[in-house]
Amino acid sequence: MKNGMIFALAGVSTLALATALSAQDLATGAAPGTVVLSPITLIANGQENVEATGGVSVSAEDIEAMQPADVSELFARDSAISVSGGAGPSKRIHVFGLEQSALAVTVDGVPQGPTSWHHTGSNVVDPAFLKAVTVEAGAAAADTGFGAAAGAVRYETVGAKDLLTDGRTQGGRVGLSYGTNGRGLSASLAGYGVYGGFDWFAMVHGTDGKNYENGDGYEIAGTEPGARGALVKLGYEAEGHRIELAVDHTEDDGDRTTKMNMDLNADKLVYPLTVTRNSVSLKYSSTAPTDAWDPEAMLYVTENKYDRPDYVPGDINGDMKLKNRTIGGKIQNTYTMGPGNITSGIDWAYNDYDVDNYGDTDRRYWTMETMQIGAFVQGRFEFENGIDLSTGARVDHHRFTDWNGDRVSDTGASVNGALSYEFAEGYEVFAGASHTWLGYRFGEYALLHARSSDLYTASDFEPSTARNIKLGLNANQDNWTGNLTFFDTRLKNMGEFIFPDEGSPYLGNVDEYRSKGFTLQGTYSWGSGRVGGSFTKADVTQGGEDVIAAGGVAVPVGKTATLFVDQEFAQYNLKVGGSVEWADKLKGDYVNGEGGFYDQSSYTVVNVYGEWRPQNYENIVVHLGIDNLFDRNYYERSSYGERDVFRNGALARDINPLYAPGRTVTLGVKMDF
Repeated sequence: MKNGMIFALAGVSTLALATALSAQDLATGAAPGTVVLSPITLIANGQENVEATGGVSVSAEDIEAMQPADVSELFARDSAISVSGGAGPSKRIHVFGLEQSALAVTVDGVPQGPTSWHHTGSNVVDPAFLKAVTVEAGAAAADTGFGAAAGAVRYETVGAKDLLTDGRTQGGRVGLSYGTNGRGLSASLAGYGVYGGFDWFAMVHGTDGKNYENGDGYEIAGTEPGARGALVKLGYEAEGHRIELAVDHTEDDGDRTTKMNMDLNADKLVYPLTVTRNSVSLKYSSTAPTDAWDPEAMLYVTENKYDRPDYVPGDINGDMKLKNRTIGGKIQNTYTMGPGNITSGIDWAYNDYDVDNYGDTDRRYWTMETMQIGAFVQGRFEFENGIDLSTGARVDHHRFTDWNGDRVSDTGASVNGALSYEFAEGYEVFAGASHTWLGYRFGEYALLHARSSDLYTASDFEPSTARNIKLGLNANQDNWTGNLTFFDTRLKNMGEFIFPDEGSPYLGNVDEYRSKGFTLQGTYSWGSGRVGGSFTKADVTQGGEDVIAAGGVAVPVGKTATLFVDQEFAQYNLKVGGSVEWADKLKGDYVNGEGGFYDQSSYTVVNVYGEWRPQNYENIVVHLGIDNLFDRNYYERSSYGERDVFRNGALARDINPLYAPGRTVTLGVKMDF
């Protein structure tokens, strides 16, 4: 079955490339082999695997309206994405119930490392620096990058040319806000400009506050804001070429609970913890591309660190140092031809992982390495008969060296295809599928911190793979859009640390994860405002059984929905809006039966905001936001709690749910100068 899918998709890719070349000749009347530049419009403005096929796009307009303080608020308008609660660095992003580590994640094109520990969040990304986010759910394109098991998440940060207006050559922005319920003070300062062929952007941001309380007034320990960050971009353009150097530093420094994604035994004990992300990238692109030459190149170095001092000697719950360093690059070129374009290139990445557990087991230091190099090609075509096609393939070689120096390596192929047909003006049906080779996955490398020296890699440890299928309907008329997508994602042979009842723990392959269901999206605009919403139903299983917090990879989602509205009153320089988040109750034996977990009740949360620009001072924006308007006590989907239960004749520990913040009011002001 697997080989059949690979051959079928590969055949579609080959046929598409040949058809594109033939269609070019027929459409233009050119002689065979002649390349002619022809402007094209791809599905959903080039996002054929994003909004048009059930993905999520968080625009600059969305970010400006929400003014998100963290990733929970960043994705509050999208039911396909759930974010666990708690402190900033504990938040974990799940798409259709699958954790972000199962997606290819980039910040300005720079790949990010995997989730280090299931008690820590997916990535330290400060929304203060963001311009837009796209989440490609399911069958990802080949040029998305290596390891796109269930799709991709692309964060884009702001730059000088995004903020300069009215022909200005330099400017700045200062932002200040204060919020109740522990939100505290947040401040940012940015400067930017252009001169000749040069452009620059520099920004710093910081927060300071206290622990928040849930809707019942219970203080959640270790949730004080502690984000700090700086972003610098330097660009130069000359004679059709552009080079950009970017330096990005984000950290969260605060007192946190030992396992900060849960309220363990309600003991409220906190310890200093610093989580940091550093990135340096150098990019080249052409500002005067031709049909045959539109190149991009990038080199990058990233470092992710988790540092909790050894304040509890002998405690293996969370005192440790983690470090993941990556050096990599990408070179690609895009060829334009008649009905579309083809992008091809190579990418590579070397990763090393270090763990220091302060000697709390019989082995203190642990190291691992991976090396990946891949070649890819992706074609995107729009034909005059209403058919649009995105298809491609990649081949990757992956090498894994474990903590004992044992090495395995293999090579695998990935293929994808997404086809749509516009059967009436503004209405199209689509189908997409992919087989993705993922190399050797090893889950959360932080789990090494509590292991003893008998840990080993199974002799039959295999590369992981993923399969995605989706189909649906799109509608796009003058002032409204709609989308219905059915999805089915399978993650096979995922690598995880396994702890058998007898014998030593080992790294091996686990049963298949699967998320299937559908998502429905829609928006309607009337010039001065818009309303939108989404509904998602996702059934998440492992080995055919319902799961909860399985291996840090999958969580139950059930039914979730969102609704938002924005309205502008131009005569008052005023914009107001709000959003509603809803989740249905999770029920079943896997929740409150033998699993011993708390029931996950239904909840509805309302958030509102207002934005005002004083007359004659349109460079100043005052923003008022009220999150959880009705002070609802709830914990977000993908968070969980565990009841006191007897296991093996003993009382198991009590894991209280990590509740979301109660009503939080934030007043902020931004000034451009």
